[in-house]
Amino acid sequence: MTIGVGGSDSSTELQTMRSMRGDMQPIGNAEREARIAKAQEMMRQQGIAALYLDASTSLYYFTGLRAGGRERLHGAVIPAEGALSYICPAFEVEKTAASIVMPGDIRGWEEHEDPTALVIDTVDARASSGTLAVDETTPFFTFDGLRKAGNRYDFVNGSDITGACRMIKSKTEIALMTRAKQITLEVQKAAARILTPGITTAEVKAFIAQAHQALGADGPTAFCTVLFGEATAYPHGVPHEQTLEEGDMVLIDTGATVEGYHSDITRSYVFGDPTPRQRQIWDLEVAAQAAAFNAAQPGVPCEDVDTAARAIIEAAGFGPGYAVPGLPHRTGHGIGLDVHEWTYLVKGNQTPLAPGMCFSNEPMICIYGEFGVRLEDHFYMTEDGPEWFTQPCPSADDPFGYETAA
Repeated sequence: MTIGVGGSDSSTELQTMRSMRGDMQPIGNAEREARIAKAQEMMRQQGIAALYLDASTSLYYFTGLRAGGRERLHGAVIPAEGALSYICPAFEVEKTAASIVMPGDIRGWEEHEDPTALVIDTVDARASSGTLAVDETTPFFTFDGLRKAGNRYDFVNGSDITGACRMIKSKTEIALMTRAKQITLEVQKAAARILTPGITTAEVKAFIAQAHQALGADGPTAFCTVLFGEATAYPHGVPHEQTLEEGDMVLIDTGATVEGYHSDITRSYVFGDPTPRQRQIWDLEVAAQAAAFNAAQPGVPCEDVDTAARAIIEAAGFGPGYAVPGLPHRTGHGIGLDVHEWTYLVKGNQTPLAPGMCFSNEPMICIYGEFGVRLEDHFYMTEDGPEWFTQPCPSADDPFGYETAA
């Protein structure tokens, strides 16, 4: 039997869990002020009059305000020069005032009024024309209103500002993600221990949600994929429940958040003893993941990391390119307040790697009709090269490194 797999149950595991959250330092207003100042400097350099933030993670990133997306406009305007302004329904001005942590004036719109006109009016208070950057997650109906109300402005994708700021993480952000990933890795270990013949994917998912909360994550899992057997070959799973059998490959991809910052860890292993074929593919996955990590050096284009992983897989006779059997998707994604964010380890991305960037490393090998293997850990860039948030799996027989640690 694979070391660390089986031998326990969900009740036993949950009873032993204690919060790992500790005294994690949240993002403070001094850091948010620096983020806004950086965005404003970039806007001035690019000739942008203001940045509109919709109810998105970028709104939270810059202001600390959480506002769920809805048909009523909630957002903020950051001008290239001057103070922050919040926009919300008039009947929620008091609630917004109680919720904000960054100072700024609050402008409310009545139910019969056009909120996008109020956004443009807010921009007009700082500039009468020029270019307006719009949060890339803004719904089209809001953007359409902005375009009509502000037809004297040119409009650009706000990701030129938001993405450029958010892809470089601070030490505080990296610390929060480190704790989130440490929590999820412990959940992964516990999930492996509760496996037994006949357990269903739904039962494992329910345990993973409870375990994340017990260990101190913000809440239940942000996402959770649990796959057994042949279904492990499909990167985003299958639309039906499965039941575990001896010899199945198991794939669990899950994560949660700490102060809004994501973890995202995948583990693949065999319930039972790996066959030669399973061991071959598992070892190939480890080699591809290591090649990607080693290629991630400061100044190197992001696409080179994908190329390095894919070369290992193709040299073993898989692919080429995205063809299956092989690696059908990019090698990795950025991570932070969104589980997938700027920038990506993918062909064609010439963005140079720089200190503070954070990535998943998950060059999955998919063999339809048999099984798949994905091992996903994350790394962050330093001036000296990449550093792992969590250590990769050491072997197919000991995927969680129990013997290695001993």
